[in-house]
Amino acid sequence: MGQLLDLGTTHAWLSDELRPGATNSGVVVDDDGITVIDAQLTPARGAELFAAIDALGLPIRRLALTSSHMPFVGGSAAFVLPAVYGTAQVSTHMDQEPNIEGCCALYPDDANELHTLLDQPCRRVTHTVNEPAWLTPSIVAAPLAGELDQNLIVQVPESQIVFAGAMCSFGVTPMAGLGSPATWADSLDTLLGWGEIFVPGHGPIGGNEEVLAQQAYLRACVEAQGDPSALGDGPWREWSGQEYHTINVERAALLAQGKDEPPAALLRLLGVS
Repeated sequence: MGQLLDLGTTHAWLSDELRPGATNSGVVVDDDGITVIDAQLTPARGAELFAAIDALGLPIRRLALTSSHMPFVGGSAAFVLPAVYGTAQVSTHMDQEPNIEGCCALYPDDANELHTLLDQPCRRVTHTVNEPAWLTPSIVAAPLAGELDQNLIVQVPESQIVFAGAMCSFGVTPMAGLGSPATWADSLDTLLGWGEIFVPGHGPIGGNEEVLAQQAYLRACVEAQGDPSALGDGPWREWSGQEYHTINVERAALLAQGKDEPPAALLRLLGVS
C-alpha cells in the first residue's frame, strides 16, 4: 500500500513499508498530461498506483523506468497507453523473460502477487534515453551508473526534486548484486549536483544527508575487502534488508579482482546454490 503525496506540480507515491521491494514512484504533471516514474513491484501494486493517478483526471503520457529490476517495473502492465522510457540496458533487460521464481526468493512477502506477472507481463521500453534529455518542458531524464551500469534518474529542475528511483535507498539496504558499489558511490556525487530533494526508490524522501549516508555505506562495502564482518559501523546497521550486506561486500571484492560475476551470497538467496 502507498499514498500520493502532493509536492506541487509533482507528486510522490510513497510506500507505507520500509523493506526491500516496497518501492516509491513519482508523478509529474505537464500541460499535455502526466509522467510516471517507476511502476511498483507487482501488477496489483501497479494497479493501485494507476488508480491514484487516474483520480487526478489527466492522461498518463509517459512511464519512465529507473531500473529493469522488478520492484520498479513489475506493475507496468497497468500503464497500457503511455510511452515507456528507459536506458539501453533497461530496454535490453525488459526484452527478456523475467525470472519470477528468483523474484519470489528475493521478495517472499510478495510471492503470490509476483506470480500474476505470468498473465500481466511487464511493458517493454519504447524510447531509450542514452544521454541527459528533456522528456517534457518540466523534466529531464539522465542515465547514471548505480545498481545497474545504466540506471535512470528524473529531475524536476524548477523544484530541485530528483526522482532517484533505483539509484537511492534510504533506510533500506541497497543491493548491488549486478552493479559496482564503488562506481555507484561515485555516481552519487553526480546525483547530488542534480537537486536538493531526492525521492528514493525505497524509503522516505531525503536530502544530501541521506544520499551521503548511502554513499558512505557503499564505500564501506568496498573497504571491507570481501569480509562482511569487516563492514564498518554506520546508520546502515539499522536499515532493513540486512541480508544484502554480504551480497554487496562480496560483489565489491569480486570486481576488485576483475571478476564481473554474481556473488555467491546472491546465488544462495535466489536458491541457485
